[in-house]
Amino acid sequence: MSESRNTIPDALRPPIIRDRSEPRFPGGPAADPAGSHHERRIRSFQPRRSRVTTGQEDALQRLWPVWGLDIDGRRVLDLDEMFGGLPVVLEIGFGMGEATARMAADDPGTGILAVDVHTPGQGNLLGLAERGGLENVRVANGDAIILLREMLAPGALHGMRVYFPDPWPKKRHHKRRLIQPEFLTLAAGRLAPAAVLHCATDWEPYAEQMLDVLGAHPDFENTVDGGGYAPRPAFRPLTRFEGQGLDKGHTVHDLLFRRVPAES
Repeated sequence: MSESRNTIPDALRPPIIRDRSEPRFPGGPAADPAGSHHERRIRSFQPRRSRVTTGQEDALQRLWPVWGLDIDGRRVLDLDEMFGGLPVVLEIGFGMGEATARMAADDPGTGILAVDVHTPGQGNLLGLAERGGLENVRVANGDAIILLREMLAPGALHGMRVYFPDPWPKKRHHKRRLIQPEFLTLAAGRLAPAAVLHCATDWEPYAEQMLDVLGAHPDFENTVDGGGYAPRPAFRPLTRFEGQGLDKGHTVHDLLFRRVPAES
């Protein structure tokens, strides 16, 4: 049978225009889980668009209904049910998830609730978790501020990790940095007493700001005697991103601050 004369070559077909609220992968992470109308405020992150591989797409479609959740701000999560009673650490921004998967494998007695907005990274971490049999990992899609404020109970977290957040190097963008007094107050309300907030950055000015802001906050105390930066703890893997920074001569700073118990 001859090819229909009405067939349009793929190269000449108009691009498919997807609504911003429509998920890229049916059954996977929502494009805008909390709704763009949820609030207007300065964001500390920018959604990154990059190619999703076939393996990542497969992981998103198969595993998101099992280990993924959208940050919609509409319910309070039951972390005990979600992680089978394990103590839970919140990781904000996990990139491609390699370090998260290694930490989960090394410490199966701790649950990791890993938050990011990077779709390829979400798919990659889900795939790593499946291949490694890591049942102590859950992947959350959306804004960590909404998660903390609307979806976690007071004192629910046994730790928090913020590794290599966007440094927003330009002075006019410093207000977008995540580690600010307001964020620390919110984080403190969700951390159990003596839980540790662990930050790491290879951007020297941001490290200095982190140290100043954390050191001045009444809800946190430095775990380092005499103050200052902490040595990289053994449980935090050296990431590929970190290695690239070190090759360029960057200095990585770790900050470990403990949640001060509230006065009775």
